Amino acid sequence: MEILFQDKNIAVCFKPAGIISQSTDGGEDMISLLNEVFEKNGENAKAYPVHRLDRETAGVMVYAKNSKAAALLSKQAEQNTIKKRYYAVIRGVPDEKRGVLKDFLFRDKQKNKTYTVRRMRKGVREASLEYNVIGDNGELSLLDVLLHTGRTHQIRVQFASRKMPLYGDGRYGGGSGKLALFAHTLEFEHPVSGEKMTFCAKPDKNEYPWNEFEF
Repeated sequence: MEILFQDKNIAVCFKPAGIISQSTDGGEDMISLLNEVFEKNGENAKAYPVHRLDRETAGVMVYAKNSKAAALLSKQAEQNTIKKRYYAVIRGVPDEKRGVLKDFLFRDKQKNKTYTVRRMRKGVREASLEYNVIGDNGELSLLDVLLHTGRTHQIRVQFASRKMPLYGDGRYGGGSGKLALFAHTLEFEHPVSGEKMTFCAKPDKNEYPWNEFEF
């Protein structure tokens, strides 16, 4: 874990793949790692989650360091004013180089899986994203994805439902390998100062399939 920026109200960090973004009953997670850093630095602070990334997804995240900042950042998250952009490698090449995907998603918590459904009903939520194809090699495509909504497994499900699952996404038909989903840019307003904050990162270009493309 790398801390990209912090002050007395927030901590922006890079979450590696394989680590849970929120607290768990046991094992390693971002909350416990951040709290260890705060304690080591002699800070009277506690990490509060305001958004999440899947365990398999690496990238940029922001955490609040007190309850007031957490409430203000959570409000931004609820209003979808925290902008989150991702790199995703999908199997296949979209017909349209740019587009907007809109679906109804149903989350099955027992199976830890999300499904697209045809109509609104209890437990179903609308999901929307826009994408831009950066490049392709005929079999795989690199996308830049902007989320309009933040549903669980949203990017993974919306592309898988169109027969273009993410590379390495065994849960949704993308085969074996590391999940090729990376949260590369995070934009939000500082919860106290109101300043616009933007933070970026890039995946490891030495790893497949990222090394197939130019960013």
